[in-house]
Amino acid sequence: MWWVEHSFGRARADARPEEDTRVRIFLILAVFSLVFVCLALGAARAALLVPQGGGGSAQHPFAMTRADLVDRNGALLATNIVHYGLYIDPDEVWDRRLAAQQIKRALPRVSMARLNRVLSGERRLIVLPGLTPQEKAAVHALALGGVTFEPEDRRVYPLGRSARHVVGAADGGGVGITGAELAFNSEIRAAGEKGQAFPLSIDLRVQGVLENELAAAAEETQAKGAVGIVADVQTGEILGMASWPTTEGLNRATSAHYEMGSVFKTFTVAAGLDTGRADMDTLFDASEAFMIGNRRITDFHATNQILTLEEVYLHSSNIGTSRLAVEMGPQVMRDYFARFGLLDAAPIELHESARPRRPRKWDDSTLASLSFGYGVMITPLQMTAAMGALTNGGRFIPLTLRKGGRRDVQARQVVSPETSATLLELMRRNVVRGSGTRADAPGLRVGGKTGSANKLVNGRYDPTHAVGTFAAVFPTDGPLDARRYSILILVDEPGTYPRTGGYVAAPAVGRIADRIAPFLGVQRRADPYRTATGEKVPAFEDVAGDGR
Repeated sequence: MWWVEHSFGRARADARPEEDTRVRIFLILAVFSLVFVCLALGAARAALLVPQGGGGSAQHPFAMTRADLVDRNGALLATNIVHYGLYIDPDEVWDRRLAAQQIKRALPRVSMARLNRVLSGERRLIVLPGLTPQEKAAVHALALGGVTFEPEDRRVYPLGRSARHVVGAADGGGVGITGAELAFNSEIRAAGEKGQAFPLSIDLRVQGVLENELAAAAEETQAKGAVGIVADVQTGEILGMASWPTTEGLNRATSAHYEMGSVFKTFTVAAGLDTGRADMDTLFDASEAFMIGNRRITDFHATNQILTLEEVYLHSSNIGTSRLAVEMGPQVMRDYFARFGLLDAAPIELHESARPRRPRKWDDSTLASLSFGYGVMITPLQMTAAMGALTNGGRFIPLTLRKGGRRDVQARQVVSPETSATLLELMRRNVVRGSGTRADAPGLRVGGKTGSANKLVNGRYDPTHAVGTFAAVFPTDGPLDARRYSILILVDEPGTYPRTGGYVAAPAVGRIADRIAPFLGVQRRADPYRTATGEKVPAFEDVAGDGR
């Protein structure tokens, strides 16, 4: 360094200019060598040491950094695909008319009016966003001046309309706006930054069966709409959720309200058993109409006899459940309806989950209506959560779209394990010899309750505008903590007759259970409630009517 520092002085002192030149060349070479070495080291570090993203991670500066959505088994539900925006700078286009014709030929979906506006302008503008790589290549091959492309991430849903109400959608800026995309927006983005996929609880195999059978039931019954939900009652995980028709933006499972009819008798009976106000042998007089003031409550299938509580359930007696509800009183009924989640929005991550329409007063007439499913309008998700609590040992577990269930909330005991066990047996008997025989599936021990309700039209309950429901669980045998699955099918305004849940909804439940059992590992076994001779017992259909 000392030699270099004093070289210029020696060169001038000795009158040797060639030494001055050599030193200058040496310094220039040294600087360039140092820069080259730094660049080489930086390139090597970028190539070898910086981790490469995968899955939903961003690969270019315009990426949304949004993770892939997958089902519980890793099947793809949503992903990001790089598309391109087409830009044109008119100042760099030689022949604007010819350029418009060539671009239109290569890209038929582009608007010619938009093309002409951009080409006749004075600055660079976007012509069309969202070009696929193939479309970009077709335009790029024209080799036109002034035409450029900018990459942009697009959220795509390879399954189309399937599971659309569950998955939801994200906007062009990479922000979830509906469904799971909105519910888990921050977590999906965080997973994308890590290059990981985000799994949901749904099983695409179950979802496919549910959608297929729901559409078949809706078309067969000429219905206005339909809802289907399959859930794990032990974890609260939604395995499938469908709203028909899929072309509608409305998710009927989360946002539509229904009076569901006789399915509610399950909750009334559960409250009676759990409080000790009744047992399976308690007698109720259904030999004549039950009068509350001037209101006359009758049974659709009148037995005109005194019934046990079990017979009240199997015959779907409005009179029997009304008498039980009035006897328990408003405080008990309100308490148990709250325990079952029937007075609040269904606890699930979806922002679309709607609050129910609750009664304002709880007098005897209201209690009678509530006992068989009138006077309160709930969502199908609320019904699914409530039925889960009655069939898993009595624990209310919030529903979830998160694989593995929710860890931020604790299950709460709402009825005793003994009450839950009794309800499981009663629901199975209802399918064997009650109102739900059309929901049976060989060897799967399906249990459940039918429900039918007329809609309020112009201030009157209109039987031509009805809702048919079947709320089921399978298998009903085994210990209370055994793996068990609920199925809810609701058919909205069927056009065929009869319009009751046992006819329009129960058959779909049986077919769904039969098809999804292999996916869920449910083994077929002999049924203890079937008689040895296989004798068929007449089925009783449930129709709550309007209770008037």
